[in-house]
Amino acid sequence: MWFTRRIEHCQVCGTPVEQKVPEGDNRDRAVCPGCGHVHYVNPLNVVGTLPVWEDQVLLCRRNIEPRKGFWTLPAGFMELGETTEEGAGRETDEEAGARIEMQGLYCVLNVVSAGQVHFFYRARLLDTEFAPGPETIEARLFREDEIPWDELAFRTVRMTLQRYFEERQTGQFGVYCADIR
Repeated sequence: MWFTRRIEHCQVCGTPVEQKVPEGDNRDRAVCPGCGHVHYVNPLNVVGTLPVWEDQVLLCRRNIEPRKGFWTLPAGFMELGETTEEGAGRETDEEAGARIEMQGLYCVLNVVSAGQVHFFYRARLLDTEFAPGPETIEARLFREDEIPWDELAFRTVRMTLQRYFEERQTGQFGVYCADIR
């Protein structure tokens, strides 16, 4: 696994930490030799939506790195104090300025190499008025045959869209879970 978020100094007292297995644990952690605080580094949650208007999906062209200029579903990091669904709605508003009605959890994708878990919710667009925020160059609706597949920012977006277009044929939508290593 190539991804690590390494803690160098104690977040409690500022002392340089040591990497060791704390008593009763089973893996290396950042442990402060000064105050004894054990720092845990856990996966980050990315939350977003798959907004739909009739036979079209809403994509946003990124105005930030990574993958600036590429297309994505509206999504971003979950904030403390919000649920995954609330965060997905907030990100959709921030990135696309889109008004939506949530339709349930759709994908849970474990991106092990990036230390992330991506949650996508199906959403129905309430109208086609968009007001993209500063992280988005443009927000636009695409039919399946118009999706810029070679210009999608992330594998999780590709997987979510492919699954949606397959299931849209039957109108039966389940919750899709997958691991990306």
